[in-house]
Amino acid sequence: MSATTAPRGAAAAGARRPVPARIRRRKLLLSVANHSVAIALSIAFLLPFVFILATSLMTNQQALSPDIWPRPFVWSNYKTVFESFPFVRYTLNTVTYAGLATVGVVLSCVPVAYALSRLQWRGRQAAFLLVLSTLMLPPQVTIVPLYVVFVRLGWIGSLKPLIIPLFFGDAFTIFLLRQFFLTIPQELSDAARVDGASELQILLRVIVPLAKPAIAAVALFQFLYSWNDFFSPLLYAGNNPDSWTLAVALQQFTTLSRGVLWNLQMAASLLFMLPVIVIFFFAQKVFVEGV
Repeated sequence: MSATTAPRGAAAAGARRPVPARIRRRKLLLSVANHSVAIALSIAFLLPFVFILATSLMTNQQALSPDIWPRPFVWSNYKTVFESFPFVRYTLNTVTYAGLATVGVVLSCVPVAYALSRLQWRGRQAAFLLVLSTLMLPPQVTIVPLYVVFVRLGWIGSLKPLIIPLFFGDAFTIFLLRQFFLTIPQELSDAARVDGASELQILLRVIVPLAKPAIAAVALFQFLYSWNDFFSPLLYAGNNPDSWTLAVALQQFTTLSRGVLWNLQMAASLLFMLPVIVIFFFAQKVFVEGV
């Protein structure tokens, strides 16, 4: 009994033995060397955000000087941004645009992608090629006829031209979802049909649960695109300040402030980026799985 216990005690003592500082330092240096490229790229991407944060906490005179670090920290710049123009209203417009556009794309593209990937019907490949052909047209080709249509509908000056068309599908999202649906085994759908499930039930109870990562990825894609979109809101809602999104409002902030106040501009930009950064950090696992 004692002979068996002794080796175990020695092994436990060896396992608890502290690693020498020299070995820990060597492991750290090897880890840094192995990830040097990733560290360099991370620093390169983070430097602009550090610059924006530092400038947003400076006075305007200091923002125009060679100083890198704010002295003192002017936290009131963020309060000034909210007082200078209706930041909350523009945020609500942006959330409305991005949120409804995301819902519209998911609701409209999931059934279309299912029909193009899981159902057998005449003309399926021709329809898919037609959908893909719309990706080859640059937006500048279709923007004029679309603008004329929206003028005749009386939607110019509102968010309707940005939201309602997305409830009729998006070619890029349909393509991504179709490719993901093709990876789901056909036997699962066949088994559900044998059990008497309709195509709608198969879509909602079999395909959608298995495709949650892909659906979440395309939803995140659409939300980020809509949140950062500048051209479309400027074109369709630019003549009505009540319908501006944050992207358009930030561009107009220079005019509203009667000059380029770089500290306030950076503070507003940081507030504009913050929700997207938070959403991406919470959804990055699902995003990577979907892609």
